Amino acid sequence: MSESTQQIVERVGLIPVLRAKSVAQGRAVVDAMIAGGVTIVEVTMTVPGAVDLLKELKREYGDTLLLGSGTVTTADQAQATIDAGAEFVVSPSLHPEVIAVTKRNNKVSCPGALTPTEAITAWNAGADYVKIFPCSAVGGASYLKSLLAPFPQLRIIPTGGVTLQTAESFIKAGARALGVGSDLVNLAAVDAGKPESITETAKAYLKVIAEARKK
Repeated sequence: MSESTQQIVERVGLIPVLRAKSVAQGRAVVDAMIAGGVTIVEVTMTVPGAVDLLKELKREYGDTLLLGSGTVTTADQAQATIDAGAEFVVSPSLHPEVIAVTKRNNKVSCPGALTPTEAITAWNAGADYVKIFPCSAVGGASYLKSLLAPFPQLRIIPTGGVTLQTAESFIKAGARALGVGSDLVNLAAVDAGKPESITETAKAYLKVIAEARKK
């Protein structure tokens, strides 16, 4: 029995957010992350040719890489990215029509929310995970804890301000996985010909997550 998308997301515990400027740059980052053990990537719609990059990554890596699309705000975008190979769809905000399209395609839905009302509304609309964004701006891990107190059923992925320093506190507060941006997806390192720094950071994140889950 192969792992489901949700099982992979929770096992790896990390969703790197890729905002590459080109297909070549995107592939270099993904190679470096896979070398560090991180086999998930979210390609945001803010990337030029995001749908093409998804197709390219799907062709290149097949089932070894779990692909998602990010910054998805319309039903059409959701469908286009799913057709290109996205197995999960992430939004910065709550769009019921995006959740509906994602679920209709049997993919994993991760809309963005911040307030208790938004979070439970997203959940009740069929979200598999709720992305709490921007998390660090409203108190980080302590905010997650507060949110899970009345809504323990929520599966939460904090994004925005997640770093190696804060990762442990988020996992301990109840996060199922972490959305990570530039702290891991370091485009400057690739441009400087130092992709190994991304590989090292990926390993460091996985170690922090594994340790935090033991505690």
